[in-house]
Amino acid sequence: MKKYVNLIVIVLALIVAFTFYSLVLGDPANFADAAKHEPINALGMIHTGGPLVGLLISLIIIATVFAIERYLSINKAKGKDDPVKFIRTVTAHLEEGNWDQALADCDKQRGSIANVLRAAISRYKDIEHDPEYGSEKKIAEVQRSIDSALNLETPLLEKNLVILSTIASISTMIGLLGTTVGMIRAFKALADSGTVSATQLSIGISEALYNTAGGLLGSVIAIVAYNFFTTKVDSFVYMIDEAILNVTSIFIVKSKK
Repeated sequence: MKKYVNLIVIVLALIVAFTFYSLVLGDPANFADAAKHEPINALGMIHTGGPLVGLLISLIIIATVFAIERYLSINKAKGKDDPVKFIRTVTAHLEEGNWDQALADCDKQRGSIANVLRAAISRYKDIEHDPEYGSEKKIAEVQRSIDSALNLETPLLEKNLVILSTIASISTMIGLLGTTVGMIRAFKALADSGTVSATQLSIGISEALYNTAGGLLGSVIAIVAYNFFTTKVDSFVYMIDEAILNVTSIFIVKSKK
């Protein structure tokens, strides 16, 4: 079920967006005529942007939903308490050789940092007094456990960022497509009538401008969210690497005693 969550979110966003486009923006009360050619307010004007407006609204919804999801997920990955304080506490316990308390702190903290440190501490505790493992082999085993844990945690931190990146790219393109279609409609109206039809010309220009605005808005939301969360993930991964370095240094010292 989890692997279909993103697909479900996208489908629901499309349904909500086109429902909003048809029932709210396309409400007859927003137009002076039954054919919906003469909008009388902003909602009607946006509706004249055409079906691509509905698609752009769905992209804005998707970008917003996944931005919120990333914010909640990254905060959850930090664990229950301040990660800096947690790392200091665990490091102090390890320096004292109190493996059990360090593991208990990891279980209490949870999150990505705690999971990685727990894997390292648990593995070192298992092989600490094993005569088959020398000093270098112990550290190699700990590093292997760390790498395995990181391979599980890092994708979770970067999950769905590609969706934000994709929306940032295609929103502008779809907006440009709407702009082109709107201008084609405007010039076609001029060609068909042979005279300047203010109504038809305004519909074409509205379609062009509202699609441009929608594409830019979706792109801005996605780009800001992508850059923000990419920076957050990079900082968080750096914090994990620093914690791993501190813990590994302690294990190197302990293994040589």
